[in-house]
Amino acid sequence: MRKDTKTIESNTIYLPHNTIAEKIVLSSLIISSEAIEIALQKIKVETFYFKNHQEIYKAIIFLYQQKNCIDIITLTTFLQINGLLDQIGGIQIITDLIDQVPNLVYFEKYIQIIQDQFLRRLLIQFGYKTINSGYVTNIPIENILNELEKQFFYITNKNNNQDILSSAELFSNTIKELRQKSLNPSLPGIASGFYALDLFTQGFQKSDLIIFAGRPSMGKTALCLNIALNIIKTYKSPILFFSLEMSKEQLMYRLLANEMEINSRRLKAGHISQENWSLLKEIVKNLSSLPLFIDDSPNISVQEIRSKIKKILFEHNNINLVIIDYLQLIQNSSIKTSNRTQELSYVTSILKSMAREFKVPIIVLSQLSRNVENRINKRPILSDLRDSGSIEQDADLVLMLYRESYYNLNLKESEIAELVIAKHRNGPTGSIKLKFKEKYAKFINLEN
Repeated sequence: MRKDTKTIESNTIYLPHNTIAEKIVLSSLIISSEAIEIALQKIKVETFYFKNHQEIYKAIIFLYQQKNCIDIITLTTFLQINGLLDQIGGIQIITDLIDQVPNLVYFEKYIQIIQDQFLRRLLIQFGYKTINSGYVTNIPIENILNELEKQFFYITNKNNNQDILSSAELFSNTIKELRQKSLNPSLPGIASGFYALDLFTQGFQKSDLIIFAGRPSMGKTALCLNIALNIIKTYKSPILFFSLEMSKEQLMYRLLANEMEINSRRLKAGHISQENWSLLKEIVKNLSSLPLFIDDSPNISVQEIRSKIKKILFEHNNINLVIIDYLQLIQNSSIKTSNRTQELSYVTSILKSMAREFKVPIIVLSQLSRNVENRINKRPILSDLRDSGSIEQDADLVLMLYRESYYNLNLKESEIAELVIAKHRNGPTGSIKLKFKEKYAKFINLEN
């Protein structure tokens, strides 16, 4: 590989590249239209290091898209007519390409080599920008970090481009997946621990955005904590809980009251019997061994949420579930608008993109509008979602919590809660019933 120099910020450095691989790729494009089709999907102009290779690539793509024959004559003629032949170094550069004898079997390997070098160049440029940003004092550090984070994600996304698959390849993958599942029948998704809910949903699916909605004090946080505990005890995989409303300490008390089945007010006041102290120590020991991560940063932005998910993934290689409590408190540092509905629509679209990117179900709690209180029948419906915008559109699953006893204190079945499956992109809608032990803030399956 020849070492060529380029200048970044007036410092002469050697940038990663592979001359032979670039020549072989261009040579392949001249002799094979199939190679051009692959290149169109995977190679950008800037993937090539040398300016003359970039110009040759652009010329080949232009000729191909104009349905012209591509060979050494047509390519040379096009470059000459457009005043580019001398710029690229003359006809010798084109004949040098023909001297390369490509093996098309390894064409995608050659592409991978030049993409790898391109990403390394991007990282070097990113490093220089990071260093220079440290000297900028007239821009808030939060803005600088957000901008650098966006650029870093741009680089990582460049490395995660997915191939376009044919229907035959997709069906082949599906058959393999079904064969594997037939050997070990189980829910295709992550079991919530609530059997009736899992029958409807087949578990929480990877890449799904799930909205949990309800009026204040209906039990949304309690239900999501119960789901988190059920899942983490079963799968022993990390769960990340963003609590924008309650502090970490309040959530800890809730978890302990839930597990001990003791009134949370008594627990906070320290009214604990000797017997309960022993139980408390055992529960703390068990919960401490579970990979539950809680972030109680107030006014967190969707960009910060993304960054923290990335951090946990980097440290633990896996996240089973992300829970955000709650949607209307999430900020957006990229777009500031007086239209809160528009801003939340942008947030939900980003959260859906994150669920797909990280292949993890994301549960987002949401408030319902006050319109519910003005109706005789207070059972929630989709249009009750507060600042709904595109929430309904982005969500794969919308669950709405309803307790009749919240409105009717004299109700006999005061422990019955209803979970309405108001939207289900990949399955049926309906409702299920759960038992709610209000003094412990605990949801459990009905016995029947």
